[in-house]
Amino acid sequence: MRLSTFSDYSLRVLMYLGAQPDRLATIAEIAAGHGISESHLMKVVHQLGRGGFIETVRGKGGGIRLALAAKDIGLGDVIRHTESDFALVECLAGSTTCRIQGACCLNAILDQAVKALFLVLDGYTLADLLVNPQGLIPVRPCNA
Repeated sequence: MRLSTFSDYSLRVLMYLGAQPDRLATIAEIAAGHGISESHLMKVVHQLGRGGFIETVRGKGGGIRLALAAKDIGLGDVIRHTESDFALVECLAGSTTCRIQGACCLNAILDQAVKALFLVLDGYTLADLLVNPQGLIPVRPCNA
C-alpha cells in the first residue's frame, strides 16, 4: 500500500503550517520550498480547507494557516480525507469478479490490516510530527 502524492503533499502543507503557527504562509512559498507545482498545491490546499484543517485569509497580506491546533488534527482524519480508496484488493471494494471469493480469507486479513493502519494513525496528531519544527521548513538552494 502506498499513500497518494496528494496525501503526501497534504501532510507536507500541514507540517509547514504547523511549524510556523504564528504567521500566514502562501501556496507559492510552500510550493517553492518543496519543489511542488503551485497549481497542484492549490488543489491540495482547497481540499484541506474543505476538510476544515486549514483556513485561508484573502486579500493583500493573506495566506493560509491551520484552522485547528496541531494537537487537534489527527493523522488518521487527514488520510481518510485525502485518500479515496482503501480497498487493497478488488473484493474489498464490494464489486468483484473474483472466482475464489467464497473460499478466500485474504479479504478479511487485508481488511484487518487497513483497520490496524488507522488504529496507529489515529493515535497520532500533527503535533507529533512537529518535534523539530525548524527542520520542517525546506531551505531553497542558493541557485534557485
